[in-house]
Amino acid sequence: MTLLESSITSVQNARVKAWAQLLDKKGRDKQGQFIIEGVHLVQEALESGAAIETLVVAEDRQHELPDGLLKQAVDAGIECIAVSEQVLAKCTDTLTPQAAFAVLSKLDWSLDDFMRADSVGLVVVIDGIQDPGNLGTIIRSADAVGATGVLLGRGTVDLYNPKTVRSTMGSLFHLPIVQGELRDALPQAASQGIAIVTTSLQGKQSCYEYDFRQPVWFVVGNEGQGVSAEVSALATEHILIPMQGRAESLNAAMAATVVLFEAMRQRGIRF
Repeated sequence: MTLLESSITSVQNARVKAWAQLLDKKGRDKQGQFIIEGVHLVQEALESGAAIETLVVAEDRQHELPDGLLKQAVDAGIECIAVSEQVLAKCTDTLTPQAAFAVLSKLDWSLDDFMRADSVGLVVVIDGIQDPGNLGTIIRSADAVGATGVLLGRGTVDLYNPKTVRSTMGSLFHLPIVQGELRDALPQAASQGIAIVTTSLQGKQSCYEYDFRQPVWFVVGNEGQGVSAEVSALATEHILIPMQGRAESLNAAMAATVVLFEAMRQRGIRF
């Protein structure tokens, strides 16, 4: 007995067309939804209690799903639909799509979720990152070190870009991620005694010397231009990542990860 409610085989189906529009930012903004592709992300979303509206499964590949996943979705009240391979291909971003994707409402976090004094710890602030893989990696690193949240400033690549979502490997379901105006949010945080820290080649203090045990918002800048002049002027501290070799700089995601793991080391690694 199948747990799937119905089967859609035509790419001209109205629901299929709506799902396909979610591959584009305009469609995501209009519908307030996004797509996650693949079994791992679906599992992470289910375990995190994310607002999955529909689970879509390739009709002839249900055997590729982990045991119990469909039942878990049905028990959670999620609509489960079977589709043809043609429909699956139309609604996914990868060349060889896995057997399932899911449609979710956009995440419902606000700045208050990590602005409250009792929860302020280590917030990662993104100032204009353009590459979806870099953004996804930074979110994954923020999750790995136990950061309080991630704030996405204006000009940053869309969180719900399919490549960004895949790069997070499910971490976007594990911590608050908020989009906001940095010109307003950073001064507000600084007024609460939170350090606003960014890296700079002109920094006087090494990231290994800086005290990350205090509440910190760490700003990561654009891949080519770094932190914008406007945001840099709002920082209370500029630090340097020391390098002994001949490389002039690090990839934005790599640099962020170096600093975040140093912050975790200082704050104490919990097992």
